[in-house]
Amino acid sequence: MKVVIDANIVFSGILNTNGKIGDLLFNSHKQLEFIAPNFLRNEISKHHERLQKISGLTSEEIREAEFLIYKNIHFISEEQIRPTIWFASEKILINIDPNDTPYVAFSKQFRCKIWSGDKQLIKGLAAKGFHNTITTEELFNWRNIKDNRK
Repeated sequence: MKVVIDANIVFSGILNTNGKIGDLLFNSHKQLEFIAPNFLRNEISKHHERLQKISGLTSEEIREAEFLIYKNIHFISEEQIRPTIWFASEKILINIDPNDTPYVAFSKQFRCKIWSGDKQLIKGLAAKGFHNTITTEELFNWRNIKDNRK
C-alpha cells in the first residue's frame, strides 16, 4: 500500500524512533511504500531546534534520526501534481490548514491515504467528505494483519 506521510509523522518518528511510528517507518518496506512532497524536508529542518528542546537529543542525533527516516521515504516534487488536483486540494483545505495542501494533492494524484496524527486535519477533511486518511494505529493494525497472513 502506498501512503503519503505528513510532517507530524516524521516529527514524531524523530522524537521516538523506537515507538510505533518508528517501527512502521523502519520495518514496513515489504507492505508499505511511503511517499512525501519535497517540502516536507524543509518543514522538518525549520523545527530542528524545537526537536532538540523536546527530545533532549543533540543536533547530530536529530540529523541521524532524520536521515534514517528519510531513507524509507520516496520524495516527489510537487510539480508532479496536476494543477486541477492542486487547486481542488487547496479548496478543500481553505478553512482547515492550507499548508497541508500538498498532502491532499498527493493523496488524490497517487490515489493513496494520508498518514497523519493531526486530529484537526483528519476531522476537518472528514467534515468535507474526504476520508482518505489513516492514523498510526490503523496503519499499525493493517500492517500486522498483512504480516500474519504470510
